[in-house]
Order: sequence, then structure tokens, then C-alpha cells
Amino acid sequence: MGRARMKKKIDYINHPPHYKKGKLEVIDVIEAFLTPEEYRGYIKGNNIKYILREAEKGGDDDIGKARWYLNRFFDYIKGKLNAS
Repeated sequence: MGRARMKKKIDYINHPPHYKKGKLEVIDVIEAFLTPEEYRGYIKGNNIKYILREAEKGGDDDIGKARWYLNRFFDYIKGKLNAS
């Protein structure tokens, strides 16, 4: 009997493979191209989008994505405040 291979579970909330190009995640590229004010708006807008559509489209996954963006926003603001 051969060894059973375990498939790596894909994390579609924190690191979706379709948002990674080589070693870069698209969110990091977006952050690099936007001003701090634009990036804050981008993060807030995505958080709102996932909250508003969860009942009609993504359910728990969309709540998870909204939480991800809120955490990203918090970490970004915290990092900016600590850098001052």
C-alpha cells in the first residue's frame, strides 16, 4: 500500500491563491501603488462590500473576508501610529 498524500487545504480568506502572483500577493502590490489615504479607503471599501453582500452571496466566507480587511485596516493604522 502506498502512502496517502494529504492535500494542503486552500485558505480562500487569508491567502487566496488567485490573488498571488509569484511571491507577491496582490494586496501588497495595491498598498505599494496607493497613497496611505487611498489605501485606507480601499481597505474600508472592501470591508463594507463583504459585510453588505454576505446575506446574498458569500455567507460565512464573506464575513471572514470582512474580518480580514478589518484586521488589515487595524494593523495598518497601528503600524502607522507606531511609526510616528
